[in-house]
Amino acid sequence: MAISLKPIDGQAMVITGASSGIGLATAEAAARAGARVVLTARNSEALAKATEQINNAGGTAVYAPADVANRAELQRVADVAIDRFGGFDTWVNNAGVSIWGRLQEVSEADGRRLFETNFWGAVNGSLIALRHLKQHGGALINMGSVGSDIALPMQGMYSASKHALKGFTDALRIELEEEDAPVAVTLVKPASIDTPLPQHARNYTARESKLPAPVYPPEEVARAVLYAAVHAPRDLYVGGGGRVATAMRAAAPSVSDWTAANILAEQSLRDEPAHDPAGSLYRTESSAEAHGTHPGHVASISLYTRAAMHPVLTTAVVLAAVWMLVGRSRPAH
Repeated sequence: MAISLKPIDGQAMVITGASSGIGLATAEAAARAGARVVLTARNSEALAKATEQINNAGGTAVYAPADVANRAELQRVADVAIDRFGGFDTWVNNAGVSIWGRLQEVSEADGRRLFETNFWGAVNGSLIALRHLKQHGGALINMGSVGSDIALPMQGMYSASKHALKGFTDALRIELEEEDAPVAVTLVKPASIDTPLPQHARNYTARESKLPAPVYPPEEVARAVLYAAVHAPRDLYVGGGGRVATAMRAAAPSVSDWTAANILAEQSLRDEPAHDPAGSLYRTESSAEAHGTHPGHVASISLYTRAAMHPVLTTAVVLAAVWMLVGRSRPAH
């Protein structure tokens, strides 16, 4: 069955984890583009603030609090979308949390709680969304990570959850294709993004957490999500730095491991002491902020991702990258 996706201004979208970070940036971008949006997250106060901001800016948004780990609560979000907008055309499983710390230090309870959000929350959202999307058509977008393909130092449990989400998403896509369902499935894979994620993370270290460079703004991920909601790519990386890291992992895994252990691990920590080690793993945050507090440079856009959304440009970028790699790898004479 051919998959037909509506333009953004004709869509209703459900976005989980929409009270801050990528989720909030996506909800704001979708509303500006004319979509009707349903925001969900655990914190009612943050959701109310975010929804008010969107509506005051001329958008159309409602909110429904839910913990994505609780399928019954998440089902009520779908019900709100159906009651208010007659259904939804795109469902975005974005809710996520992280843990900074070595795997041997992370408690079983904390690891399981992370998986309840990052993996099972996306499973819950996918299965709920499919009941509607299989009847009416539409897009299912899961928020993976560059950590779906590589291991992130100091975020081993987060990487494991994103690897698991990639496996689930790929298998689900195959099953939907087998039954000829009118549903497009995309896995978005952001690199380091300037959101409150590091400050909201459970932190086992003595130092404040951060993401390794290069770092990109959450609006670039929002742009990618809106593109996926209309054009249905299989996978979409956000951030050329992350795409280079995954290519290195595939081509030279030992070099990739050495780089992660000797460079990226140190880049994952700030110099100042950790200010909130508990983070939001179990409790909620009420900041309603899309951007984080990354201490270094944040790129304004990702040229790689912009090119990836335009096939002709993508070919040119890939050829240029190959030429640079080949040129640099030639021995000097």
